[in-house]
Amino acid sequence: MEYKTVEKEASDFFIEKKSRFIGYVKPVKTQDEAVEYINTIKSKHWDATHNVYAYVLRENNIQRYSDDGEPSGTAGVPVLDVILKEGVSDVCVVATRYFGGTLLGAGGLVRAYSHTSKIALEAGKIITMAQCSVMKAEVNYSFYERFNKLLEEFGANIINTEFADNVRLTFSLKENLSEYLNERLTDLSNGKYSAEITGCVFDKI
Repeated sequence: MEYKTVEKEASDFFIEKKSRFIGYVKPVKTQDEAVEYINTIKSKHWDATHNVYAYVLRENNIQRYSDDGEPSGTAGVPVLDVILKEGVSDVCVVATRYFGGTLLGAGGLVRAYSHTSKIALEAGKIITMAQCSVMKAEVNYSFYERFNKLLEEFGANIINTEFADNVRLTFSLKENLSEYLNERLTDLSNGKYSAEITGCVFDKI
């Protein structure tokens, strides 16, 4: 099972007919987290003309948006549409607008808010998350470099590396690759090493 989200909290902006549009994005897991983020941006830009938002959560397939005073359908819906078109979830986008004195019209607003959502998602960097096995292995120093290369080859994410008498590594790896990695590790080390699965987690792949 895989899904797409953003890697980090980020922002970007552009100017359209003297109106300043700032797109904010943050990965969120719950409605409370989304609302808290929206309120943070609203507090930061309390003097903005509008703070439009949309968020999509995997939990209960929740989708919410607000036009925040813009004409109905010209702000929150375009922001949400871009999120849905990109196939991203567990994400909250806030589009802040400072009015520049020139009316954009309904079509202009839809385009501007769509673009705000798009640049926010790009700034947050869209990534794919998958169900991964959390694994542990302990190897000696002479084998460490070869093991590291193997993990790189498999696209594993290193969670922790402990340098003691031996090197202890904790890493995550796409679930369906764990058995294959162990086979390769056993071959490479002539049966000396293997990695054990200690849990599972959603991680980027």
